[in-house]
Formats: sequence, C-alpha cells, structure tokens
Amino acid sequence: DSDLSMRTLSTPSPALIFPPNSPGFQNGRGSSTSSSSVTGETVAMVHSPPPTRLTHPLIRLASKHQKEQANIDRLPDHSMIQIFSFLPTNQLCRCARVCRRWYNLAWDPRLWRTIRLTGETINVDRALKVLTRRLCQDTPNVCLMLETVIVSGCRRLTDRGLYTIAQCCPELRRLEVSGCYNISNEAVFDVVSLCPNLEHLDVSGCSKVTCISLTREASIKLSPLHGKQISIRYLDMTDCFVLEDEGLHTIAAHCTQLTHLYLRRCVRITDEGLRYLMIYCTSIKELSLSDCRFVSDFGMREIAKLESRLRYLSIAHCGRITDVGIRYIAKYCSKLRYLNARGCEGITDHGVEYLAKNCTKLKSLDIGKCPLVSDTGLEFLALNCFNLKRLSLKSCESITGQGLQIVAANCFDLQMLNVQDCDVSVDALRFVKRHCKRCIIEHTNPAFF
Repeated sequence: DSDLSMRTLSTPSPALIFPPNSPGFQNGRGSSTSSSSVTGETVAMVHSPPPTRLTHPLIRLASKHQKEQANIDRLPDHSMIQIFSFLPTNQLCRCARVCRRWYNLAWDPRLWRTIRLTGETINVDRALKVLTRRLCQDTPNVCLMLETVIVSGCRRLTDRGLYTIAQCCPELRRLEVSGCYNISNEAVFDVVSLCPNLEHLDVSGCSKVTCISLTREASIKLSPLHGKQISIRYLDMTDCFVLEDEGLHTIAAHCTQLTHLYLRRCVRITDEGLRYLMIYCTSIKELSLSDCRFVSDFGMREIAKLESRLRYLSIAHCGRITDVGIRYIAKYCSKLRYLNARGCEGITDHGVEYLAKNCTKLKSLDIGKCPLVSDTGLEFLALNCFNLKRLSLKSCESITGQGLQIVAANCFDLQMLNVQDCDVSVDALRFVKRHCKRCIIEHTNPAFF
C-alpha cells in the first residue's frame, strides 16, 4: 500500500485519505474514516486500480468451503451497485480495492451524487480537485451525476475549490459552504453562473460574501432577462455581517424564485432592504431576520405584502418591532404557522390578541423575554389557537400559573412549553402535564420533576 500511495497516476483511485477518527467524506449516507496524514495536514492521495485478483503475500488462500460461500461475485452489476449505495464512503473506497470489477463499480457515478467534507484540517481544494477529476473520467470535464456538495466548517476551502465545483459540476443543485470564511463573492458568482440548476445555497458564516449575483459575462450573455436566471429557492446568509441593503437589493433582483431566506445576524439590513426584497421576491414562505436590530414596524409592513404565502417568520431580538408591526403581520399573513418574536420587548397583550384572532392556525410561538405579555395574552391564545404545539414564554415576568392552566385546558396538542425563569407554581406545571400528556416542559422550578 505504501508503494502505491506514492505513485501519481493519470487515473486517481477511490481513496481520498484522512487521519484516523477525523471527519471525512460522506456520499449521502455515511461519513468517511479512511486515512493517511502527511506533515500534520490531510491530503488527497492517488492509487492505481487494483489487480483482478489480490496477490498480497499475507493474504491466505481461501479454502474450498470458503470459495463456495463467496457467491457475491455472481450478482449482476446493478445489484452490486445497489448494495454499494448503502455503504459510507470509507467502506466504498475499501471495496474499490478488492478487485478491478469492484473498483469500476465503486466509482459508478450513481454512487457519487453527494460529496460531503467536514473538518478544519482537510485540504479541501485538493480533495475536490481529485474527486471531480476522477468523476469526470467517463464524461470529460463534467460531473453529470454530482448534485450535492456539502463542505461545512472547512476553513481551508478557498475560491479555488469553488472554481473547481463551478467548472466541473453543471448539474449541481445543492451547495453548502457554511463556516468557510475564506471564500469571496467572485467564487460564489461563478458557481451561480455555471450551475443553472442550483436551488439550495448555504453561505452562512462566510463573512466575505456580500451579494449573490451572476458574473458580468453571464449577465451580458443573458441580458435583458438575466435577473430571472438564478433558480435559487433556498438561501442561508446567516452571519454574513457585511451584507447591506444594496447587496440585498441585488440578491432580490437576481433570485426572484426565493422561497426560503435566512438573514440571521445580518446586522446592517434595514427596512429599506426589506422593501427591495418584497418588490422582487413575492414567493417567500420562510424568512428569518433574527438580530437584525435596525428592522422596525415599517419593515413588518413590507413583509406583510407576502400575505398568505408567509408561513415562517423569525424577528427575534428585533427591538424596534412593537404591536404595530405584529398587527400588520397578523392582518395580512393569516396562514402563518411559526412566529419567533423573542426579545421584542415592545409586544404587549394587545399584539398577542390580534395575532391569536387572525392567525388561528399558529403552531409555534416564541414570545420569551417579552415582559409586557401577561396571562391576558395567553388567554387569547388558548381560546383561538387550538393547534398550538410549541410555546416559549421564557423570562416572561408577568406570566403566572393561571395563564398556563388556561393554555393547557384548551391546547391539548401542546408538545413543548418553555417557562424557564417564570414565576409559576408546581401545581400549575402538574396541571399542564396532566392535560397535555405529550408535552415536554422546560422549567427552572427545582420542586417539579
């Protein structure tokens, strides 16, 4: 093995090697632990295809009885591929070294629809280059079967690795590069421009990414309809701190098919950016603006234009939102199912009342750290939102056991209740448990267990 691993061949082998017990590859179902380490860093290594029969001197010849039991080689190729599809990548790589037939089957493109890399020490750029080069062997320069690339927490990923993906994977549908802070706008633009089927993009934690757009060449080629050519539906830009209203304007103009958008902790976004968003992206179902401290009631008025299409909204810790903003959402977004308004201290019982009476199909509500919400607001919830399954009241100082009992007596399907740091009695908690038997109660009362 050591001799083979030092040879550089035109056809790379199945093994991208990783240190023992470190995160590795995963082709859809499992993680890899195949390994080799050089000078403390993980590198991609290449091997020659194995011979038709193994001839290692340490391998004992099988007995006649053992040979009779080895019937797996009688299976047709399609059955072998089906079996291989359940193997994690490290086992798939080991199977590829059994014989030449297994080597060819293990590298069947149908087994490589997904590439998953995790870990800070992995030389991701080289790994992606070796993998795509091998997957392009039968279809020169393109990986027609590769649809998903997940590279999470790989800080050594650079623009070079994304360029490899963009050039070799035209059928890519899902790309996750969360926590890879070395990538820039240019590389993301290349992926978006060269992978027209990309629907799911996660660049959370990529602080250098400030925009999602086509490259200049692609924009010119597709003009004047280039604004509708990006097919992204799911976009996560959590912790992209540098994103501003102008960047959000560009994203909205190019990604008009967005249905899921997450802008958590994009602290420079204001109501003006949301106005741009609502002009172009009218199909959004899920929107997160948690910790966007400049978003106010005027932004809620813009979001309300989504009307019944909006199902999920997170405005946690947006301190400028009050009952006025909640009234906008409640009046027009009647099919809202999830609302996270934790830390919005301007919300009172009046806002909860309007929400409960208009969004009767609400299933999950977080109004923790809203000190102006009391038992009165809980009563409106209990009498209108019978389908409520998750309710968080953490640190709501005005909540008492009486309000909890009203909720428990009406919302039988309650599955999670958070009353940490609330002044509620043990009897009230027991009442909730008795009426909502499947409910998990998170509390800070040591007398209740």
